[in-house]
Amino acid sequence: MNFDADLSSIQEARDLVQKAAQAQKAFARFTQVEVDRVVEKMAAAGRDAAGQLAKMAVEETGFGVYEDKVVKNLFAATDVYEFIKLLKTVGVIREDPSRQVAEIAEPMGVVVGIVPSTNPTSTVIYKSLIALKSRDAVVFSPHPSAAGCSAEAAAIMHRAAVAAGAPEGIIGCISRPTPQGTDALMHHPLVGVILATGGSAMVRAAYSAGKPAYGVGPGNVPAFIERSAEIRDAVRRILASKTFDNGTICASEQAVVTEECVRQQVIDEFKAQGGYFLSGPETRKLESVVVLARGGLNPAIVGRSAVKIARMAGLNVPEGTRVLLVEPGGVGHAFPLSMEKLSPILAFYTELDWEAACQRCIEILEFGGIGHTLSIHSRDQKIIMEFALKKPVFRILVNTSSSQGAIGATTGLSPALTLGCGTWGGSITSDNVTPLHLINIKRLAYGIREAPGQSAGGWGLSPLEAPGRNTDKVAGQNAAAGLSAAAAGQSGVDPISRREIDDIVTRVLQQLAVKP
Repeated sequence: MNFDADLSSIQEARDLVQKAAQAQKAFARFTQVEVDRVVEKMAAAGRDAAGQLAKMAVEETGFGVYEDKVVKNLFAATDVYEFIKLLKTVGVIREDPSRQVAEIAEPMGVVVGIVPSTNPTSTVIYKSLIALKSRDAVVFSPHPSAAGCSAEAAAIMHRAAVAAGAPEGIIGCISRPTPQGTDALMHHPLVGVILATGGSAMVRAAYSAGKPAYGVGPGNVPAFIERSAEIRDAVRRILASKTFDNGTICASEQAVVTEECVRQQVIDEFKAQGGYFLSGPETRKLESVVVLARGGLNPAIVGRSAVKIARMAGLNVPEGTRVLLVEPGGVGHAFPLSMEKLSPILAFYTELDWEAACQRCIEILEFGGIGHTLSIHSRDQKIIMEFALKKPVFRILVNTSSSQGAIGATTGLSPALTLGCGTWGGSITSDNVTPLHLINIKRLAYGIREAPGQSAGGWGLSPLEAPGRNTDKVAGQNAAAGLSAAAAGQSGVDPISRREIDDIVTRVLQQLAVKP
């Protein structure tokens, strides 16, 4: 029987979740050693397929640069894996003997992974690894324009996981994605959590599905070049970031802000390194192809090279031009090139001093990038800290490329391809998302003191609060006894002496103003 595409997609989503939920129940019983073996084999498979998947992604979507997509796949399969491989995600993952508390990891269940067309294979590798490291199953909903390469990435991850002992169905992917199928996937009662990477509309849909969700909003990232910066290095890093995969990473710079006193030096350096500054008439031509008539970004320019975009706009730019730079003159809907552009196009602003530049960066962030990322190129620690304290973002990157720095490739941040924007950006987390975001934690806690105001003999002071009673000593003895001893039925609290009881009685009578 033939079904309409939407009905077929809905049914496939339901079937995949059913299989994933059944597989996850079995996978939840795996030991840490068994889980780690599965994740190791998946990472190896991702590395082996990095080139193949990059080629598929470029051919299917037309976005980005083959070599850079290989790097992104390898980042997911290598850097992310190296970061997560030693994490404890099974059983007792932390103990605090002094507080007599143990933390125990529990998987969230079935994860829905929403995959963007800009990073269609690296996102699948990354989300597969962090989901299974957490003993979760994952079902992907790829972007329709990248369904083939995302499905192949999921299949490669699934085959590797099953070959290493994971249950069949632990990773799934909708083969014919539709909005209806994705909606059915996110609303399925067996789904535990949604991990959404994509456009604003998709992220809003994830948060409105009635499920716990991690969503990533847009990243309208400003880069501030302060007067004390090593300008040549700053421009080099910005261009390396902005041209990486033709600007498809959401953490790539969207605007450069600099000070009047170094304006010409910055412009000269951009020109020397492959930047092309557009005139006013050229800017208007570019705007006509970057922005749709009804508003919003034209998907036809996403991930294309600077030269190709210029030609689409009827502009003649030198061969080898790496980035197109425009001076919008302001920020907001009246200046559409001040928005996130997901391509090698940079807005360029000049301000009188760092305080004015600070305010300009805030305006840029509030126009579609709040909570995400900002970069600053400076050697003035005071100004760097001022930016860190005042900017409404959760990643402030210093003297590094924003695309690579935000995901943890050139910084000490957690390696990840899902970057939370915090409540400022409508996200539940401000973190780079890791396996620890995909587990529940239950806590085993032993009594270390009596309830305030109560004792075994009735109302009065707690035995552990009695005069002369060394509560630190008691806590230390409890800790020395260990959680396992307490679990075996030993209280770990030493008996109360007669003298201590007399002290308690005396203290209570004094409080009641009764002489003993």
